[in-house]
Amino acid sequence: MTRPFRRHFVTCAASALLLLAGTACGAFGGDDKPAADGPSFTVAAAGDILIHPQLTEQARKDAKATGKGEQGLDFRPMLAGVKPVISKADLGICHFEPVVGKPKGPFQSYPDFLVPPQIATAIKDVGYDQCSTASNHTLDHGPAGVTRTLNTLDKAGLRHTGSARSAAEANKPLITEVKGVKVAQIAFAFGFNGREIPKNKPWVVNQNDFDAIAAAEKKARGAGAEVVILSIHWGRENQPNASGPQLKLARKIAKETGINLVIGHHAHVVQPMERVEGTWIAYGLGNQIARHDVPTGLTEEGAIGWFEFVKRGGKWDVDAKYVPTFTEIPPDPDETGALPKGAVKDHRLIDVADALRDGEGLSEERRSRYRLAFERTQGTLLNRGASKDGLEPLESLPND
Repeated sequence: MTRPFRRHFVTCAASALLLLAGTACGAFGGDDKPAADGPSFTVAAAGDILIHPQLTEQARKDAKATGKGEQGLDFRPMLAGVKPVISKADLGICHFEPVVGKPKGPFQSYPDFLVPPQIATAIKDVGYDQCSTASNHTLDHGPAGVTRTLNTLDKAGLRHTGSARSAAEANKPLITEVKGVKVAQIAFAFGFNGREIPKNKPWVVNQNDFDAIAAAEKKARGAGAEVVILSIHWGRENQPNASGPQLKLARKIAKETGINLVIGHHAHVVQPMERVEGTWIAYGLGNQIARHDVPTGLTEEGAIGWFEFVKRGGKWDVDAKYVPTFTEIPPDPDETGALPKGAVKDHRLIDVADALRDGEGLSEERRSRYRLAFERTQGTLLNRGASKDGLEPLESLPND
């Protein structure tokens, strides 16, 4: 059973201490916004879902413990830590990066991912409704891999956009009715690791191009969308700062289109958020779940963006918050096969503030690591001045 959802907002004093922000501390940065005069809904979105072999082995271990899962794999315990957040949003949007294989494998890791299809059921169980599927790995196994991946998402009940099995599918905007509002999602990626889009199937995946993005928004509006959300794969891997091309494209999108929200991924580390011309840009939300061969500390930290869409003055406004996350990774065993005393034993995705708040029995080492994850994620998200536009945590860091 899902726990009651709690929001703990930081006070002005805490904001000044933690964020070093010199701006006013009213709700969402001030009280100058007009009152809501129309519908509202919430969106939760996160970064890359990329299943490395260690995560598949964890799902195998968890399936033995739970006696559940599908064909020997259960990814649900690994992802359960974020379910209370994702499942409470009116619309949950994931970024599904890899290609899926067959339930029993064989599976592959970098550079050509082939992951268990069982992950899709767990993503749905967490509370996600739909996913972007345009990434640099979309064409790892050609159009056949695209078809297999989208078939798998369909079977799990996850809608999708960014790649397609046919021209007709590519030409039809993904529009979801959310609390009576028609919300479109469009998705694009910067490239495909050197692979060319097949000339006979130019519709198989969307590649970053401003004109194509603007045309996709226009098509979605023509199909009845009242709100358009862009998921975009861009930027430089492992770089917490948004790149020049990201900033340039973000500003062009904000100034020359009506896109209401931009959700970025690919860097595998958290990048800033900022409001440009009234449009929130999340440059990179880090990893939702991944287990890189060489974890950097930053690759285990991520953020869930929490966006409240509100009709104010006859126009859509978006209020933004964030939820820092952290993926626990067990250390390598010693020469006897044993883990260090007190070490974590399982890969687990954690809502950091919630874990600290309810973390009775946490060691000082883990408590310190969680606080570091929260504060570093917070500092990165705010380092382009987003606090002045009201960006703040959905749940504050508890005092302990």
